[in-house]
Amino acid sequence: MTAHEELTDLEGLAWPKLFRGILVKRYKRFLADVQLDNGGLVTAHCPNSGTMRACSEPGRPVYLSFHDNPKRKLKYTWEIIHMPDSLVGVNTLVPNRLVKQSIEDGLVKELKGYDRVRAEVKTSEGSRLDLLLESSAGSKCYVEIKNSTLVEDGVARFPDAVTARGRKHLRELQRLVSEGNRGVMFFLVQRMDAEGFSPADHIDPAYGEELRRAHGSGVEILVYDVQIDLTAICINHKITYTI
Repeated sequence: MTAHEELTDLEGLAWPKLFRGILVKRYKRFLADVQLDNGGLVTAHCPNSGTMRACSEPGRPVYLSFHDNPKRKLKYTWEIIHMPDSLVGVNTLVPNRLVKQSIEDGLVKELKGYDRVRAEVKTSEGSRLDLLLESSAGSKCYVEIKNSTLVEDGVARFPDAVTARGRKHLRELQRLVSEGNRGVMFFLVQRMDAEGFSPADHIDPAYGEELRRAHGSGVEILVYDVQIDLTAICINHKITYTI
């Protein structure tokens, strides 16, 4: 299947109605100018704080959602960009929702067997992790989710910018594992052209070092990619990683 063929029968998160356009430029991290197919030029919200170095090329087709909320200054949100080998989801709010739903639906075999899934759980003063999975027997599994859109030579990487916050999450997972809990670092690759995963040591060597330290301390690593088309996005295959 090529990147230009639409997938069918996707289960997962359905996109809202999407509006096609051409990316003019992305700037100030959270802004993107887009020339819509209807001729209008709009400034859309870019819900991604990373550099987006592999998915923000001017001139590429992009897809926006529209939100007619009087409290919103920017009515459009950038959701997808069409890169040469894959559609790429750029909205960093999507991975948390998709992973949570996929776990609840039993689609992540490594995380089956829990009775409750809670989001945005405070784990210590000033620290929160994305998910807490709990069983009726009292076992706990803490999951932190990261969005990967950077693919180089078929390898998905994270992060695409230096992230002190990401290192903090890894240290928190290590602490929780040392207390007898299960801890999982979950990387979701929001594209379909990755064959493996590795930390981006050339971008943030300190993060790669902390990830290896966490893994050595018992923090598990899971990497999944997605199936994505213009109707929905769903979790797909587990990807092998090298750290």
